[in-house]
Amino acid sequence: MSGDIRVAIVGGGIAGLAAAHRLGELGLEGPYVLLERAPRLGGKIATERAGKYVIEGGPDCFLASKPAGVALCRTLGIEDRLRGTDPRFRRSYVKRNGRLYELPAGITGLVPSRIRPLLTTRLLTLRGRVRAGLEMFVRSRADGADESIAGFVTRRFGVEAYRWLVEPLLSGIYAGDGEQLSLRATFPQLIELERRQGSVIRMMLKARVGRARPAGSGGAQLGFVTPVTGLDEIVEAIERTIPAPAIRRGVAVERLWRDGGAYVMRLGDGVELRAESVILATPSFITADLVAGFDDGLAAALREIPFVSTATVSVAFPAAAIARPLDGYGYVSPRAEGGPVVACTWTSNKFPDRVPQDGVLIRFFVGRAGAEEVVRASDDEIKRLIRAELERVLGISAEPVLWRIFRWPKGMPQYTLGHHDRLARIEDATGRHEGLFLAGASYRGIGIPDCIDSGRAAAAQAVRYVSGVAA
Repeated sequence: MSGDIRVAIVGGGIAGLAAAHRLGELGLEGPYVLLERAPRLGGKIATERAGKYVIEGGPDCFLASKPAGVALCRTLGIEDRLRGTDPRFRRSYVKRNGRLYELPAGITGLVPSRIRPLLTTRLLTLRGRVRAGLEMFVRSRADGADESIAGFVTRRFGVEAYRWLVEPLLSGIYAGDGEQLSLRATFPQLIELERRQGSVIRMMLKARVGRARPAGSGGAQLGFVTPVTGLDEIVEAIERTIPAPAIRRGVAVERLWRDGGAYVMRLGDGVELRAESVILATPSFITADLVAGFDDGLAAALREIPFVSTATVSVAFPAAAIARPLDGYGYVSPRAEGGPVVACTWTSNKFPDRVPQDGVLIRFFVGRAGAEEVVRASDDEIKRLIRAELERVLGISAEPVLWRIFRWPKGMPQYTLGHHDRLARIEDATGRHEGLFLAGASYRGIGIPDCIDSGRAAAAQAVRYVSGVAA
């Protein structure tokens, strides 16, 4: 590709793809380009189809209650492909002392919204249940200082509720350490609930409403949804809307600098591109390397966002090999339980369309803050770990008929204490560079809808900039 372009998008994950799609929607005049160093698009959306098995290497669904994901699928003409989780298996478990205990019903946004299940769960001791129930009488915190998730939940519900109810769910979302994760940056609605009502449970009880169904979503509940044959359907649908010459795979941006009113990118193949505007839809540590040549302060702020390495391991069995009935969506394994296994999803229950009729698909999440070395282990070491977990917890001793291991080094950004302050410094510094915009999971949400929102917002800003329209 030669000549100047209007907008360059660096990073072909879902944020970068959403940005490219939005440029087309907004009718950007002039050429744009999407640059992705990997040979494929999608980033952590990595769907593999092996026979009748649909295997997700990264996320396997997204929240329909955050509208950006469903809205994009509607625009792409694939909304009718969305399916929710199978309601027949709507229960999950928590591992404690090697045994599985059912997660109490009514856990919403990490905290209980129903008092009876909380007071009767066998997951907590009697003392732990009583302490959690007393949340309605705990006084609100007066100061507005940032607080860790562990600090908030322990203060309101007690240590046991945090350790065995909240922490395992938190690890399943962020793979992080609740002692370090910022409540304000992850679950700000809990701060507002406490401020307005004094009690989180009291407010949640008042706010409980029936869950609506998104129109045209194939009957999916307003919970987690995904296309029939995997999230890669979204990637493929977006790619079809982008002019083929605008996509460059397998080419890294090695250097980025300013030259007058333009941004110049030197690519791994030796080509130099000039762009009026650049959207960096890359993890913040990669973005830091790219901007370091013209703004050391911005690079330093971007590098302050920590990341955790994780992996997913999918295994398949004939149904006859499963001794214990799999009667839910899976289980989470708390940090207090020890070991690198974070969660186990019974995919064939969650999404029955993703397996053959006589097959069972199980997926493990391994690696979290403080236990990342497993991601660097060999395939054989990881397989031994998973075999032991299968036999110990689920009583499965048969050899899987299929293995798939996906590693995600530095794959999960951590919104630790002070994240909002870091974002303010990053945004202030970025604002000093006209035409430069950031997008992706590193900043204001790690979910697929959050990334779509960030990519679309960056694209709209870029179009306004190159069109000479004030923001």
